[in-house]
Amino acid sequence: MLSKAQVKYIQSFAHKKFRDEERAFVAEGPKVVGEYLQERPGDLLALYALPAWIDEHTEVMVGLSRRVHVVEPSDLDRISFLTTPNTVLAVIRKPEQPSSPDLSAPCTLVLDDIQDPGNLGTIIRTADWFGVRTIICSASTADAWNPKVVQSTMGSLMRVQVWYTDLVDLINAHADIPLWAAALEGRQVDKLEKPPHILLLIGNESKGIRPSLLDRAQERLTIPKVGKAESLNASVATGILLSQLAV
Repeated sequence: MLSKAQVKYIQSFAHKKFRDEERAFVAEGPKVVGEYLQERPGDLLALYALPAWIDEHTEVMVGLSRRVHVVEPSDLDRISFLTTPNTVLAVIRKPEQPSSPDLSAPCTLVLDDIQDPGNLGTIIRTADWFGVRTIICSASTADAWNPKVVQSTMGSLMRVQVWYTDLVDLINAHADIPLWAAALEGRQVDKLEKPPHILLLIGNESKGIRPSLLDRAQERLTIPKVGKAESLNASVATGILLSQLAV
């Protein structure tokens, strides 16, 4: 059985301040944890799993036994961030952020105040699908290492850099890269000629992009509309735009 101190330690990862201080985050479930163990076993700080999961993954446990804790379902109930606890939970070290963002891919996402963790996680996963290497976030955007975001990415956080910075400073520092903004009123994305590299700006789920940023965009993009829906979910719109701009 886990001690009260162990339970409190893991539960503290619900708070961004604690995640920042520990330079670590929580991942749950066989797929997400399995990917991290396969690709970055050295980043594992602690693992809590049911006996059956341990028995099925002995090959990836080599050299990690001191960090592995065998637990019962009741223990996972106490530490899980999921509605229905899974079979394994891991505490993983955050990757070191490079000195400058990689903007070499055809499209780099720039997120202005995305608030919903599920939306952010889906955007990161979608970016990984389309080969986007970097996502730049405003300081007010949801934390990429929130347990709900990590779960939604399904392991894509290993392959996509997520940066938090002042977006005005970023845009000014990379004025040579065209800034295109998603907007309800703009030119249809399928009618535009795509430059070699762009910064694609996506706004808040309800308020859109701040006017001070939208005014800096060289192009405003819209997705062709046939039906009567008022708008698209931010992550859905991002996926549609990336299908046109990232490949």
